[in-house]
Amino acid sequence: MKVLISDKMDARCVEILQENPGVEVDVQTGLDEAGLIDIIGEYDALIVRSGTQVTSPVLEAAHRLKVVGRAGAGVDNIDTAAATRGGVIVMNTPGGNSVSTAEHSFAMIMSLARNIPQGTASLKDGRWERSQLTGVELRGKTIGILGLGKVGSEVALRANAFGMKVMAYDPIVSSEVAETFGAQLSEPEEIYAAADFITVHLPLLEQTRHMISDAQMASCKQGVFLINCARGGIIDEAALLKNLESGQVAGAALDVFEEEPPTGSQLLAHDRVICTPHLGASTVEAQESVALQVAGQVGDVLMGRVIRNAINAPSVEPEIYAKMRPYLELAERLGKLQAQLSEGRLERVTVEYHGDVTYPTSVMTSAVLQGIMSSVTGQPVNAVNAPVFAQERGVHVDELRSSEHEDYAALITVVYQTDKERRLLAGTLFGKSDPRLVRLDGYTFDAVPQGHMLFYVNRDIPGIIGHIGTAMGDHEINIAQMSCGRHEVGGSALTVLNVDGPIPQTVLDDVRSRDYISWAKSASL
Repeated sequence: MKVLISDKMDARCVEILQENPGVEVDVQTGLDEAGLIDIIGEYDALIVRSGTQVTSPVLEAAHRLKVVGRAGAGVDNIDTAAATRGGVIVMNTPGGNSVSTAEHSFAMIMSLARNIPQGTASLKDGRWERSQLTGVELRGKTIGILGLGKVGSEVALRANAFGMKVMAYDPIVSSEVAETFGAQLSEPEEIYAAADFITVHLPLLEQTRHMISDAQMASCKQGVFLINCARGGIIDEAALLKNLESGQVAGAALDVFEEEPPTGSQLLAHDRVICTPHLGASTVEAQESVALQVAGQVGDVLMGRVIRNAINAPSVEPEIYAKMRPYLELAERLGKLQAQLSEGRLERVTVEYHGDVTYPTSVMTSAVLQGIMSSVTGQPVNAVNAPVFAQERGVHVDELRSSEHEDYAALITVVYQTDKERRLLAGTLFGKSDPRLVRLDGYTFDAVPQGHMLFYVNRDIPGIIGHIGTAMGDHEINIAQMSCGRHEVGGSALTVLNVDGPIPQTVLDDVRSRDYISWAKSASL
């Protein structure tokens, strides 16, 4: 397997990747879109920072690509939707550079408050302008933090240490969590009205683009300071320039820009703007941390070990993944069998988890969908794009959980609803890793879900097993295992055979033609 590193990275990134058997690493930086398209088809993994643009055309050309690893938190340079559609995992390295970015943000806040860059430039230019560079104290001021994630929470801790009042907005953080960082959870409008300093720590999304524009700046306290060390475009640069010139905004500190590098930007020339060239994560410690982290994560994906910090797929910690892997394999097999045993156009899939299934069920539901979709589409399917394929086909997916089941410690049930029928298939693990099928519709039994299988329902009368065994023998198909279940004596019975080879259509037709057989299906895993 081959890995391409297309941005400058700590040298240990290569070393860690090459510790995985069979992994080769190429480093080619400075590639434009056309250059990346020319070579990306050779690679199984791509590692980038913010410089490489992983566009839809690039991903369309990446026929072998399994994973894109971003050494850093932001993934706005990666077309995640196109990657998901292609079954490519997109992962970042949250937390690896959060302290460095938070420290840089606070350095910008302090520089704004005390006019440090302007004082440096003035003194180096031969001027002594003390009275013109009077600053403000941070103690007692209110700081508004938009985004209380890994970076924003670190900024909050530092602001508390300086005696600032901290207000914070985050759509998915509770008041209780905010309080652990010494922050009062607030709405953006409350922050605009009260804050002396406003610092941005949100991802760049459609809903956050130009989140702070004319209307928001007009609602701020006059003389507010704005800081953006997150992503260019969250603050409307045209509106910022206008409000700086009017005095509504007293100063701005920018590490990121709508266009990078910001060629010809009037903000760079403004005397109340301080700026740095996207240096938030540019420390020796942060670069080493994210490089080591992304190398480990990409290596894990290539080796089939675990997925961590994925943007477009469920992520599981390694120790949990090792324990739940047998459940994932069972879930995928249940999906594959349902797709082969059922008739009609699929409309709804319901996955039910009963008993002691304590692992992240979203991961297992994706595995069920992977099993189903891999059986009904000719496109490459994995846990990343299987939910997308299901959604595109109008399939409704439900997930139910129950802490109890009267017969099994843990049970996964897949209900497969088509326009023609509703079929239920359930499985469990014997011990820690031995998968079993235990229920098909109303029949209970014990069968191993592997290899080539024949399922049939017959009248519960003597001699049926012998007749079918003879039919298998006549076609030189060896029976490896057999399991039976029935409703009641003399009613109907289900038999599941594991056989040593594929079951030809002629054999299946022969089985179905017998008057004591009401239903028969073959399947292969």
